Amino acid sequence: MKKEYIAHINEYTDAIQTVQQHSFQTAVLCREYAIPAFKDFLYVIGLLHDIGKYMVEFQKRIRGEQIRVEHSTCGALAAGSLFPNVMGLMMQFCIAGHHSGLPDAGFPNDTQELGTLYGRLKREFSDYSEYKRELEIPSVDFGVWAEFVAGDCRKDQELQIDKFAFLTRYAFSCLVDADSTDTADFCREEERPRALRSDFQACLDRVNARWSAFVCRTNLQKARSALQAQAFRNADRDAEIYLLNMPTGSGKTLASVKIALERALAGKKKRIIYVIPYNSIIDQTVDVFEGLFGGELEILRHQSTFSYEDAEDQDEDYRKAATLAAENWDAPFIVTTAVQFFESVYANKRGKLRKLHNMADSILVFDEAHLMPQSYLQPCLQSIAFITRYLNSEAIFLTATMPDFENLIHKYALPDSKIFNLIQDTSLFGEFQKCRYEYIGEVEADALLEKSSQSPSSLVIVNSKKAARQLFRECSTGKKYHLSTYMTPYDRKRILQEIREELNRLEKDYPTYEAVPKERRITIIATSLIEAGVDLDVYTVFRERSGLDSILQAGGRCNREGRRAIADVFVFDFADYTRRAPIEEKGNLAKELLGKYEDISKPLCIAEYYDTLYFMKQEEIQKNAMHKMCSKIRRLPFKEYAEKFELIDSKTVSVVVVRDEKSRELAEHLRYTKSVNTRMLQNYVCTVYQKELENLIKQHVVEDYGTGVYCLTNLDYYDEQIGILFEARDYFL
Repeated sequence: MKKEYIAHINEYTDAIQTVQQHSFQTAVLCREYAIPAFKDFLYVIGLLHDIGKYMVEFQKRIRGEQIRVEHSTCGALAAGSLFPNVMGLMMQFCIAGHHSGLPDAGFPNDTQELGTLYGRLKREFSDYSEYKRELEIPSVDFGVWAEFVAGDCRKDQELQIDKFAFLTRYAFSCLVDADSTDTADFCREEERPRALRSDFQACLDRVNARWSAFVCRTNLQKARSALQAQAFRNADRDAEIYLLNMPTGSGKTLASVKIALERALAGKKKRIIYVIPYNSIIDQTVDVFEGLFGGELEILRHQSTFSYEDAEDQDEDYRKAATLAAENWDAPFIVTTAVQFFESVYANKRGKLRKLHNMADSILVFDEAHLMPQSYLQPCLQSIAFITRYLNSEAIFLTATMPDFENLIHKYALPDSKIFNLIQDTSLFGEFQKCRYEYIGEVEADALLEKSSQSPSSLVIVNSKKAARQLFRECSTGKKYHLSTYMTPYDRKRILQEIREELNRLEKDYPTYEAVPKERRITIIATSLIEAGVDLDVYTVFRERSGLDSILQAGGRCNREGRRAIADVFVFDFADYTRRAPIEEKGNLAKELLGKYEDISKPLCIAEYYDTLYFMKQEEIQKNAMHKMCSKIRRLPFKEYAEKFELIDSKTVSVVVVRDEKSRELAEHLRYTKSVNTRMLQNYVCTVYQKELENLIKQHVVEDYGTGVYCLTNLDYYDEQIGILFEARDYFL
């Protein structure tokens, strides 16, 4: 009787899946997931990935013996023997890391105790050659594979390294998703949840109906319609990356989603991935899309501050489908953050990299594209260029302050990337000049608050959380609001809703904004978190000096519909240096441009700003590319690179604050079990600097219960209007 080599046992039914069955089914899925150039290559990876399970020790372990067995390196050893070239190297990275994550290559003299690829390949294993009887390993045409991997970058060694690393992560993504999917389908207790539903044509019909229904009466509305129409006409041009540069208030969101749907239908793309810079504006964006699409499409949202376990307003069937789809982005329409997107490209762990292969055959929309962090600009642009060129996707860059992305992509990503600007004629941009920008120099805090109090509603944006808090406390006129990351998302969302309601009441009661009594005037004091995409419309904006993009984004919160001929945005510096955050180079550059241009929102001014900024920062732009960490493909440090890849500055620490019964239960669960779903906690965390955390620890008002997740244990140190405190409220007079 033929011996059975077991890969998995279903704990619910005791059914057995053999290594042969699992290897073949994983290989078939790998081939199904793969782009054409990698189908044969990935089929072989799927066959080889688990051949270490043919070892006697592994069979003893799966039958119940409490022994530890490493099996993934065996497939890597076989791949290196069968394919002794760089194709085999890519296989080895993927197979060796398919459980623990893509390893660093290390060095040929690494010893077997090290976790590098070279170190692991020196380890000795008992016989697993039985795989040769059960699995037929086909050949792979190395010439075809090599032409795809290196054909367009042979003269550029740095590009070779970055592209090889990207394609290795892509191959790894196909493997680990195929492995996870086949294993889960065999081992699950109940039927696989259904897929999320979509009808792109029906969605496009609804978007077209919305667009057609707009009645254009004002010059601004007519200009908005003309700009959108220009973008739609140009969207049938053949390109890999489209640039959609439209002023604030010109309807970029509607235009971008209509173009994305049209491109998806024309190119038979599987999905649309909408990438947003911040967690704080995803709620608003998803609400807009759900209103547009109705029941024609189920949206998958994937962000650190949202959990489908927490979505009690959704039915169980949808929650199960969405929870499963969030693991690998196998969904038709995804809304996510830039952090989630780029860290899913540059990770080394299977949990994050599972998503990468599902970025193929997609339309990628990058909202507020100018906010890609400068220190990671090259890897961000490279990933988009690689996905669009090699994975049959298309991208749309969306912003009101567009850098010269065509030049940047050609210089830092792919020299021949096909890029098309959807707005060729910018003559109508002047119709969206709704604000007058004036630099008023240094001002004292009391003078700033006095000036802001003269407006029916004002938004004051400052560069530090400390300054925002101080101004809020000193503000004494009318209705005042505060927003910063010292507050939890739970409270920020609540306060934003209060602000919108109060602004609507003010407009209804005083439609001409004349003779508004002091007690009804509104002052909002916030940090920059309010600038990108937060839908507010105030009378006057005050912006502490920062980069030109931030100043213009701040202006976008003012006179949004152009109901007044012109509104004011005042740019200032604090005269009191204790309030002033350090001014960066981009802030100094903005000051120069404020003195040079009568209207800093003009395309010419924006172009000069970015040209100067990026010229000064060439080293900064390139410093985090993979080729900066190694000079050879055989030395790729996947693990080290992933651990250093951090789009958000990690100088801050999250502190959990109990805000409702659910957060209380989560905090208690953490305290007594030492474990919790951190995604479910994200709605209840505020961020503090390390020194501020240390101050709270000294006062014995935070505790991590040995988990590394800090919780505020004394709620006297939290105020729902201004957030976390650093001395108890009892101490304030």
